[in-house]
Amino acid sequence: MHSIFSRINNVSALLSSCMMALLAAIAISSFVLTADPKGDLGLLSVKVYPATGAKRAHAKQELAFVNFNVTADLRPLFHWNTKQLFVWVEAEFNNTKKSENAVALWDRIIRRKEDANLKVTGKNKYMLRELTKSFKNAGPAHYSLKYNVMPYVGVLTYGEAARTDAPVEFPPVQQRV
Repeated sequence: MHSIFSRINNVSALLSSCMMALLAAIAISSFVLTADPKGDLGLLSVKVYPATGAKRAHAKQELAFVNFNVTADLRPLFHWNTKQLFVWVEAEFNNTKKSENAVALWDRIIRRKEDANLKVTGKNKYMLRELTKSFKNAGPAHYSLKYNVMPYVGVLTYGEAARTDAPVEFPPVQQRV
């Protein structure tokens, strides 16, 4: 009546339809299983220095160094569909041309729920500099701890776990000793 190839085709079509329905249910469940983690981000110091080095000797550029303290419990973000978290500290400020800047200062990838209880005291991992070469006329910066949940199936979700209470001004340039 039916050949073996048509029976194999029917079975594989049924299995692929069931698989797609299962993946769609998993992706939709990511929107239902949301958490709102809380943390604390404290700034220990913000210092601005002139750039030094052979490449920067002719360019009068300023670099900012931020020491911060992060404590956050991100374990509620881990569930059965969470592959990993990407966490970063971000500085947001307006420059002299009134354009908004968002700069990542520090980041970490968290792959296990056991590692998601953050207690970090550190400094910026990436250089914080102003494109107009000086922080003198830059506006105050808001610092925040942000995260990105990367699921096995579904869309990436972004959020914010902590934010500084008030914006922080960039101090005047200090000379290195």
